Amino acid sequence: MTAGRNNSESLSQHWCTPPKYVDAIRKFFDSEICLDPCSNAYSIVDASVRYRLPFTDGLTSSWDYSTIFVNPPYGKDRERGTGIIDWLERCSNANACYGSEVLALVPVATNTRHWKRFVFKSATAVAFLYDTRLKFLVNGKNGGKGAPMSCAMIYWGRRYKRFEKMFVPFGAVVDLRHLHKKDIGSFKHL
Repeated sequence: MTAGRNNSESLSQHWCTPPKYVDAIRKFFDSEICLDPCSNAYSIVDASVRYRLPFTDGLTSSWDYSTIFVNPPYGKDRERGTGIIDWLERCSNANACYGSEVLALVPVATNTRHWKRFVFKSATAVAFLYDTRLKFLVNGKNGGKGAPMSCAMIYWGRRYKRFEKMFVPFGAVVDLRHLHKKDIGSFKHL
């Protein structure tokens, strides 16, 4: 996970989900995270199944799991030609195709095509996190500067009330279900 940094130093670092969010995710999923498709050697998510490059590509492998947590790379993967839009599409599809409950920790970018298509049009809810600069673990250790942008926890699933209860202590929770069938702004052009 690159957390939006593009300098050469960040390319050799692994940006991992902070412990307080991993704890909340485990509690939300009743302590079992079945799949982490964006794992790395330093991850503390400890999902039952972990996809990790270069061994397994999380975008091309199965997401047929009941609970999934995604903390995707925030930058472009030039080698594979992928970006965050691909990860959010997989989140949406896992919920639609398999009934998976999916949580994703992503940068807030409400003006982007990926938010318009795969968050506003298909996610159940979003928690806009209060942390001004979310401090990711760097190579498994507390350290350094926080993320250069605001972050959100997005949820695809049926348990809105549980999501709201678990994540309102971390930020403003917004129910998105009423937007799914509406043509809002440029949605109809996506």
